[in-house]
Amino acid sequence: MNAAWRERLEPGSPALVEDGARSEAPCEAEPEESARAALWPLPVILTAFWIYVALSNVLYARSMSASMDPSGTQHFFAAWNARVLQHLFLYPVLGACIWGSLRIGWKPAWRAWPAQIAIGLFFAGLGTPFLWLGETLLGHDHGSGHVMTWTLGRMVVEAGPNWIASTTSFVLAYGFALALASGFSLYRRYRDAQLRSAALQRAWTAARLAALRMQLSPHTLFNLLHTIRGEIVWDPPAAQSMVVQLADLLRKLLSAGDREFTPLGAELEFVQLYLKLQQRRFADRLRVELPDPSAAPRLWVPSLILQPLIENAVTHGLADQPGPIEIRLELETSEDELNVRLSNSGAYVPAARPFGIGLANVRERLLVHFGERAALAAGPRPEGGWLAEIRMPRLAQPRPMPVGAPASERP
Repeated sequence: MNAAWRERLEPGSPALVEDGARSEAPCEAEPEESARAALWPLPVILTAFWIYVALSNVLYARSMSASMDPSGTQHFFAAWNARVLQHLFLYPVLGACIWGSLRIGWKPAWRAWPAQIAIGLFFAGLGTPFLWLGETLLGHDHGSGHVMTWTLGRMVVEAGPNWIASTTSFVLAYGFALALASGFSLYRRYRDAQLRSAALQRAWTAARLAALRMQLSPHTLFNLLHTIRGEIVWDPPAAQSMVVQLADLLRKLLSAGDREFTPLGAELEFVQLYLKLQQRRFADRLRVELPDPSAAPRLWVPSLILQPLIENAVTHGLADQPGPIEIRLELETSEDELNVRLSNSGAYVPAARPFGIGLANVRERLLVHFGERAALAAGPRPEGGWLAEIRMPRLAQPRPMPVGAPASERP
């Protein structure tokens, strides 16, 4: 609020009502995070994890073999290349099992949990057969003098304990892989839910602003039609001219209602056209002082943000006021702020409090667009009349629709 204005208020005069936004969030649309646009797919995560598992098992087997058999003649553990083949064979099975687990889910528990356990044991139980398959394909004989063959009897009888140990190890590996996949799936669902929520919030905000603009149009049209109606009987040519001006005004009204922001000069032209219509009816009672629209700063303001204030100035300024009134609009700009002051010299009408549709509309739109960076103050002047002031950020270009929750609902 302008400090000089506050100092001009006399003690005991009605306090100005200042209502900015209560949120700390700016109105600028937050950019989408790059992580949302480039998410790693699940196969990449599983591949990286399985490479880690394969390297860990190969290195562990080599270190244990070196500690138990320094001479390297006993071959207590399978060769590293056989283990690499084992993990290569298991990789597509891992992908299929993870896909099946995610499809099954975890509810209902009485049906999902047994299926999940069965899938995990099935995958883990293939570790030893695939290791034997790798050894057979590589022709490893471990010093026995003959090439090893993969038979079910030899695998069960001679390698039973190893099979149990391998199954236990791969059950843990599968559990970690399933946890990664489930976590990724949950994150993706959460991300999708957030994106849907943001889209709904944007649509809700757009509908909210559109509804606010639509509140202006019928109210403005209603007042102007009454103005023209008063001229039809007394001065038909003037009424016809006013109809043409009203058509121009409605054309600008519809054009401004289709966009969130408009150039300040265009907003002043709209206000000027509206006041010309009012002056046709109140030529001897209404004096207007406006900035030249062509000389206005090249700034952007919310569309139709001044119209409710102008209507209030005319309606309440002339109410119960037999003499002429003057409506003055002033602009003041700073490095990062635009102040718009609208005053009328009419008598203060107690009913014209800042709780009506027009002023509430302006406050609501400032709140949605700018948060607490903008405010509307309105109240009687000590010297008489009414003064309203809008404080808003200085915009050199229009801003996009606020993203996500409206400023009033952001934390």
